[in-house]
Amino acid sequence: MLPAQMGPPAKPPSPSCPLQSLRSGRPPQAPGVGLAGTWGRGRPLPDSGSGTRTPAPRPRAAASARGASGAARAATAAARAASEPRGTSFTDTMMAAPWNFMRIVHCSKTVLSQGVQIGGITSDFGHAWSRTITSSFAAKPPTSNTVELLGKSYPRDDYCNVTEKILSKVGKNLHNQRYHPLWLVKERIKDHFYKQYIGRFGTPLFSVYDALSPVVTVEQNFDSLLIPQDHPSRRKRDNYYMNRTHMLRAHTSAHQWDLMHSGLDAFLVVGDVYRRDTIDSSHSPVFHQMEGVRLFSNHELFSNIRDGESFQLFEQGHRTAHKQEMHTMEAVRLVEFNLKQVLTKLVTHLFGDAGAEEKIGWAFGLGLERLAMILYDIPDIRLFWSEDERFLKQFTVSHVNQKVQFQPLSKYPPLINDISFWLPSEKYSENDFYDLVRTIGGDVVEKVVLIDEFTHPKTKKVSHCYRITYRHLERTLTQVEVHRLHQAIEESAVQELGVEGRF
Repeated sequence: MLPAQMGPPAKPPSPSCPLQSLRSGRPPQAPGVGLAGTWGRGRPLPDSGSGTRTPAPRPRAAASARGASGAARAATAAARAASEPRGTSFTDTMMAAPWNFMRIVHCSKTVLSQGVQIGGITSDFGHAWSRTITSSFAAKPPTSNTVELLGKSYPRDDYCNVTEKILSKVGKNLHNQRYHPLWLVKERIKDHFYKQYIGRFGTPLFSVYDALSPVVTVEQNFDSLLIPQDHPSRRKRDNYYMNRTHMLRAHTSAHQWDLMHSGLDAFLVVGDVYRRDTIDSSHSPVFHQMEGVRLFSNHELFSNIRDGESFQLFEQGHRTAHKQEMHTMEAVRLVEFNLKQVLTKLVTHLFGDAGAEEKIGWAFGLGLERLAMILYDIPDIRLFWSEDERFLKQFTVSHVNQKVQFQPLSKYPPLINDISFWLPSEKYSENDFYDLVRTIGGDVVEKVVLIDEFTHPKTKKVSHCYRITYRHLERTLTQVEVHRLHQAIEESAVQELGVEGRF
C-alpha cells in the first residue's frame, strides 16, 4: 500500500536477471521482501457474496501443502519494498503477518438513534439538548441481541464492538460507483493488468473480484493467514467484531485462502476494509483496498531462464535473512524480481515515467484512497464519502485514464474545542474514544489529537486532553452547533467509557 505522499517514480534502469548474481557467486542483495510458501488442502468458497470475476484463468485443483511460511507486507512508493518481521502489528495502511505464500506490497455499546438535520448537516444523534450527564442526548446501548447486516443476523456477544456509524458505511461500495474517484482508480489498475498480462488462451491472466462480502469469519481474516492467536493485529482495539466468530474484514487478504483453494493463481480483490483508527484528514476507519496475488509453478518461473530445468522451487535448507528454509534462493530471487517489475509498471502506468501445490508466489495490497489522493490531489479523506455534486461531477470523464485535477470546494473555517478527563482504572482504549467521537460528530469532525497526558503525583490517576477540530466540508459551522456536539461527546464519554470529566 502506498504511503500518503509519493512522487512520480524515477525511470527504472533496464532490469537484469537476478540469477546473474547467484551464478557469479556474489551474495544476493535482498530488497527486503517476505518469502514464499505453499498452500494447503483445498476447500470451496464460502457463501460470502458473488464477486465480479472478469475473466478467470483456468482453475487448477488445489492439493495438500508442502509447508507453512511467514511473510511481510511492505509499503511501496514507486515500487519500494521493505520487510516487516513476524510479530508486527497494524500500521497506517498495512498489516504484517505470517502468510501461506510470499506477501509483498506494497460491539461497542453505542448505537445511534434516528439521524436529524442540524443546520443542513446530518448528525448521528437525535436526542434532546441537555447539559446534565443523565441526558438522553448521550449515546444509548443497543437494545437488540443481534446485528442485522446485508440480510443476515449475527448474535451479539461480549466481543461485539461495531458501531452503527460504521455499519452505515457497509454496502456503500464506493469502488463500484461509476465515476467515483475510487472507481476510476480501480478501473485504471484493472485496465493495466488486463492489457499487460495475458493468459494462455488470449484472455486476461488476472480475474477480478470486487463484490465479496466485507463480513468474514475470524478464521478467514487471521487463521487462514497463519496469524498467531496472540498476534497484536487481532486486538479488539484495532478491529470491528460482530462477535467472537465474525468481523468486518481488516484487509482484502481475508479472501486469499478461499480464492486460491478454488483453483485461482492470478487474481485481484477489491473492497472496503475496516480498522479502528485515529481521526485526521488522511485516516478513516473505512477505506478501500486492491489486493493482487500471483502464483508460479516450477515451469512458469524457470522456463525462460538458461538451464532453468536444473532449478527447483523448494529445498530442505536453512532459514536466513533472505529466505525461508523450504525455498531455494533462485526461486526467491526470481519472485522478488517479478514483483518489482509488476509494481514498477503499475506505478508508471498510474503516475507516468517518474492453496496451491508446488507453487511459489507474491501478493501486494494498495490503498485506493491513498492513490486517489495523490492522483487527483484530494486533500481530505472524508471527501470520498461526500454526495456533493460539486465534488462528484469533477470525476465524470470520457475515459478512465483522463487526467483530473481536483478543484477544491471552499475551505470553511475550523472550530476547535478541547476535552479532558481522568481515565478509568482499566479497559480504556483511545480507539474507543475515537469511535465515540465519530458516532456523535460524524464527518463534521476533521481531526482529534491527544495534546496532553498527565499523571497525578499522588493518586497516580491519568488524565488525557484531546483537541477536536470541527469543520464541515460544504458550509460554515456555527459556534452553537459545535457547542452542542461537544457537549454530547463529553456526556457520552462519561456514560459510555467510564471516564471522569474535567470539563
